[in-house]
Amino acid sequence: MQVEFWYWWVAAALFVAIEVFAPGVLFLWLGAAAAAVGLIVLVAPGVAWELQLLAFAVLSVVAVYAGRRYVFRGREGEDTEDTLNRRAEQYVGRVFVLYEPIVNGIGKARVADGFWTVEGPELKANARVRVTGVRDGRLQVVRADEPEA
Repeated sequence: MQVEFWYWWVAAALFVAIEVFAPGVLFLWLGAAAAAVGLIVLVAPGVAWELQLLAFAVLSVVAVYAGRRYVFRGREGEDTEDTLNRRAEQYVGRVFVLYEPIVNGIGKARVADGFWTVEGPELKANARVRVTGVRDGRLQVVRADEPEA
């Protein structure tokens, strides 16, 4: 059985089509590997199908690895601590303005485009506060001009 070059190009097109309908940036690289094997078979038509499959396997691994490095380039230095489900922790150390005064230890601060309940010393509205921690879903704050504990 002889596998023609265009078989690989059809396989490459199918991989790319799968990528369009089920994006995940995997099938794109498999399609690139299939297209490369098709090019190899076009240039050297006598390559045995076993070697074609081996070339596809090797090129797939190389393409997925290189593609992954390309897609995720520049992300090596990002903070490794995941705060996805602990959103309030990303605010520790930042300074915000009180929307409502802190009375009896509880108030509200404007944070980005929303409001968060804060705990801290008695302060008037519009005072600047620094977040020092998080407890029970509330931001722990001190006056912004006080040093951090």
